[in-house]
Amino acid sequence: MEWREEGILLAVRPHGESAAIIELFTRSHGRHLGVVRGGAGRRMSPILQTGAQLDATWRARLEDHLGAFTVEPVRGRAAEALSDPLMLAGLTAVTSLLSFTLPEREAHPDLYDRSYALLDALGAEGWAQAYLRWELALLDEMGFGLDLTQCAVTGRTDGLVFISPKTGRAVTKEGAGDFVDRLLPLPGCLRREGHRGASDLMTGFQVTGHFLTHLLAASLGDRPLPAARKRFVDRLARQG
Repeated sequence: MEWREEGILLAVRPHGESAAIIELFTRSHGRHLGVVRGGAGRRMSPILQTGAQLDATWRARLEDHLGAFTVEPVRGRAAEALSDPLMLAGLTAVTSLLSFTLPEREAHPDLYDRSYALLDALGAEGWAQAYLRWELALLDEMGFGLDLTQCAVTGRTDGLVFISPKTGRAVTKEGAGDFVDRLLPLPGCLRREGHRGASDLMTGFQVTGHFLTHLLAASLGDRPLPAARKRFVDRLARQG
């Protein structure tokens, strides 16, 4: 069995004395694991940095075997982010959430394209807002997409100011009725109304964090979300 494809390096862990097992997210083969011989050595360690873009060839005797990767660097991203703690936290949040969420060997080409574009734009103006939209896309890809197009109660498409914490559907003030205290706020940044300031953006992260925790993570055996996500959001909040 053999294939070759570019991918985003999500995680690395030691294997034996000198090898490493890597998790690579590719467009056609999804999150795929494999052994890199010498991966823990001095020559390969600088290449196997989380977030790196790699040209990888995977080989195995049988399809269901772990198999082995040979890799060549295409682009390193971690080194670019080391000078900016927020950038590094963002990169780590993206790769950690993908590693946590994606089923092994299941292709998600649209999510791959979004993740590739997000990581390549790391640190650019508006990156935090783009990251927030990426979390929405991640929820959607995993079957927990939010419906923010119309009110779940009245059917109206305007005046949407709340979101149901259970269904992820938008609600108007009129539709909320006596349940207003049980609903989440729906910030402008999630209604595609542009960036309305740091407070609005942080409210957006509170909303996506709720659904990542209570729907997505719960569906995966109630494992806690990777701490990297909270570290990124906390650092973003401190920077205002």
